[in-house]
Amino acid sequence: MSKTNTKLWAIVAILIAIVSVQLGATLGKHLFPLIGAAGTTAVRQFFATAALLIVFRPWQGGPERRHWPVLGLYGAILGIMNLVFYMSLARIPLGIAVALEFSGPLAVAIFGSRKWSDFIWVGCAVAGLLILLPWTQGAGALDPLGVALALVAGVCWAAYIIVGQKVGDRVHGGKAVALGMAFSMLFTVPVGVVAAGASLWSWSLLPYGIGIGILASAIPYSLEMIALKAMPAKTFGLMMSLEPAVAAVLGLVILHELLTPLQWLAVALIIIASAGSTMTSKRPPAEPV
Repeated sequence: MSKTNTKLWAIVAILIAIVSVQLGATLGKHLFPLIGAAGTTAVRQFFATAALLIVFRPWQGGPERRHWPVLGLYGAILGIMNLVFYMSLARIPLGIAVALEFSGPLAVAIFGSRKWSDFIWVGCAVAGLLILLPWTQGAGALDPLGVALALVAGVCWAAYIIVGQKVGDRVHGGKAVALGMAFSMLFTVPVGVVAAGASLWSWSLLPYGIGIGILASAIPYSLEMIALKAMPAKTFGLMMSLEPAVAAVLGLVILHELLTPLQWLAVALIIIASAGSTMTSKRPPAEPV
């Protein structure tokens, strides 16, 4: 296969990965009325862990014992990030939640660069965030707690990137994520069981759980690994900047979540900030699983 065809397939792979992640989120929102955000997170983490363990088989040539503490921290951050993000989805539109969550990796990318152009990206990001903050309580106003939870998820995403880089230096990427998901499940599943109760054990949830786990984690992470091997890191990061837009569009089409023109502008500003900072930073934002 020629280099041109390889890069084309890599672009297709990352686009599918982005859509897959957000389809998993839209599917998850359909479970909220049945088992709540915590229960949905538990279902997602359980099936995502099962899929990733099957794909990457971390028990074969797994990490040394001295690496387990950082893997445990990595998993705890991952679990909290997914839990608070799903809790935010219960209160605000998908596109807005993803845009707000992007503040985390955006901050990491900007702080890791020292170029004059960073001031432009900071200005775009701050403008977008200021627009999205719930200044009023009128029509179209966002839920303050939902906004706060999405921003907390962004902080967790930033911590996930920093800790994940340390994990990646010690453990193979696929195995690290599979083990991190397993550790995160130890945190999220008990919380989900307590919050959802007996409803969590309904057989009718099984197709949803498998779908969320595969769409939100197994498929995108596998495709991202393929894409990273065939395209420059900056191209990868630039394409990941499309995620808030994809989330907003899928939220509109599937969940019928209408955004105001000002909110669309805010999402666009955050995308511009993310794309711009990616092009001027050394590393692209890492994608949460």
